[in-house]
Amino acid sequence: MPQNDGPVKRNARERRAERRAAMVEAAIAAVREHGAAVSVAEMAASAGITKPVLYRYFDDRADLQRAVGLRGAEWLMERMAPALAADTGPQRQIAAIIDAFLAGIEEEPELWRFVVHNPAERQAGTEIVEDVREQIARLLAQLVGARLREAGRDSGAAEAWAFGLVGMVQSAGDWWLERRTMSREDLTRYLTALIWDGAAGVLGDAPQETPDETAPVLQMVPREAGDGA
Repeated sequence: MPQNDGPVKRNARERRAERRAAMVEAAIAAVREHGAAVSVAEMAASAGITKPVLYRYFDDRADLQRAVGLRGAEWLMERMAPALAADTGPQRQIAAIIDAFLAGIEEEPELWRFVVHNPAERQAGTEIVEDVREQIARLLAQLVGARLREAGRDSGAAEAWAFGLVGMVQSAGDWWLERRTMSREDLTRYLTALIWDGAAGVLGDAPQETPDETAPVLQMVPREAGDGA
C-alpha cells in the first residue's frame, strides 16, 4: 500500500469539509432570503450548484438542516457567551442572558424558524434545539447552584429550575417573535422581573441591584396588610 495515501486522503477530507461548510453558509443565506420554507433547490442555487451536486455532500434534506442547525446553534452560543460568562450580579446576568437570546432570534428570525419550527423536517431541528437548550441550562444550573450555596441554601433544585427557566424564555421568545406587541427591552425586563422575583423568594430577601430599571418588581399576588407591604 502506498505510504502517501494518508496525506492525500486527509487533504481530500479537508477539501470536502470546507466545501460542505461553504454550502451550509450558502444555505443560511438562502434561508435569510426566502424564509424558513426555503426549498433545497433554492439553497443549492445560493451555493451556485444543482441539487444533485448538493446531495453529494449531504445525505438528504434532514442532513442539510442538521448542519444548518448546528451552525446556527454555534452562532447563538457565541452570541450568548459573554452574558453567560459575565462576572456581575445575578439580576444583571439574568437580564443579559435573556437579552442576548432575544437579540439573537431577532437578528436571525428566519434561521430560528427554519431550525426550530420547520414543519417539513421538525425532528432534524428539534435535536439541535434540545442540545442548545441543554448547554445553556447546564451553564445556568451551575450559576444558580453557586448562588444557592453562597446563600447557604439547598442547591439540589438548581438544574430543574435552570431547564424550566430556559424553556420559559424560549417560549416567550417564540411568542414575541410572532406578535411583536412590545419591545425587546420590555420583554427582557418582564422576564427578568418574573425570574428575579422567584429567586428572591428562594434566597430570602435578595437585594435589589442598582440601577433598579434592570428588572422592575413584579408582585404577582398582593400582600396582605401588615405583611411588610
